[in-house]
Amino acid sequence: MRPLKKSVSITLDQPVLEKIQKLAEQQDRSLSSYINLVLRAHLEELEHKTNP
Repeated sequence: MRPLKKSVSITLDQPVLEKIQKLAEQQDRSLSSYINLVLRAHLEELEHKTNP
């Protein structure tokens, strides 16, 4: 079973959005999927830093 997802609205700086869109396209992912992937990786990195 896939995890439940929640729809949210965010505001991004234009240069950030443009870079994220390009990166998502390079990986053939949707913008939402790519942002989720990046945030998940960042959260895991933070967790490893605080729980060595």
